[in-house]
Amino acid sequence: MEDKRRRARVQGAWAAPSKSQAPAQSATAARSHLSHTPGQAWRSKEQQLLDRDLVFQEPELVVRTAPEPRVIDTAGVYEISLSPTGVSRVCLYPGFVDLKEADWILERLCQDVPWKQRMGIREDITYPQPRLTAWYGELPYTYSRTTMEPNPHWHPVLCTLKSRIEQNTGHTFNSLLCNLYRDEKDSVDWHSDDEPSLGSCPIIASLSFGATRTFEMRKKPPPEVNGDYTYVERVKIPLDHGTLLIMEGATQADWQHRVPKEYHSRKPRVNLTFRTIYPDPRGAPW
Repeated sequence: MEDKRRRARVQGAWAAPSKSQAPAQSATAARSHLSHTPGQAWRSKEQQLLDRDLVFQEPELVVRTAPEPRVIDTAGVYEISLSPTGVSRVCLYPGFVDLKEADWILERLCQDVPWKQRMGIREDITYPQPRLTAWYGELPYTYSRTTMEPNPHWHPVLCTLKSRIEQNTGHTFNSLLCNLYRDEKDSVDWHSDDEPSLGSCPIIASLSFGATRTFEMRKKPPPEVNGDYTYVERVKIPLDHGTLLIMEGATQADWQHRVPKEYHSRKPRVNLTFRTIYPDPRGAPW
């Protein structure tokens, strides 16, 4: 009887595996299944990706372009900017002096004005200014670390022009800076006529004779851009023989101007800039 029970236990062990053997066989079966379907799991992931709408989108870029310069070439009064400083205004009067008289004035001024090439200073470097200048007025004038000595001996032609401008504009002036651009290589670099001796909102009357040169202006950038002029507003004004240009309001506070070199041959040009100098900057209208 005991032998029959022993044989039954042995046969039962062969007939049904023990519980401890079942997980091992399941793992083996799983590995066997994977071995017969290589890469199936990876293909499933790829299919999931392909099912998605994969569209490449470039990141949005802020594109800035420098504005085109505004060209002012007809008679009129132009407000070129408005800021907390005030209104910047230019007034253009082509043909203020007729051509025949302008020809005669240009010849007289080239011959009679005591032109001199002065030295300029920039970043402690001294250089000859690329133009000739002369000064008329009871007081000296200092700009760009260069001082023009007083010269009360006005040429009669200059006195006549000063009176004519004052009568037509209602402004008065007591000083005059003369510039002679001998050819296309002469120029004046970016600057503002904002010296303390001129007061807070100086009025500058600029009268031109001779070859047409382009008068360029650019608005001063806001403080946060650290002097970057790339995207500022710009103005170009061709100044012809006998043309009068008035700059007033906040123009000197908010804008710079220059007369650049030219690439083509240019005959001489005389530019007269009438202004008012105050003996004591502390007494100037601010």
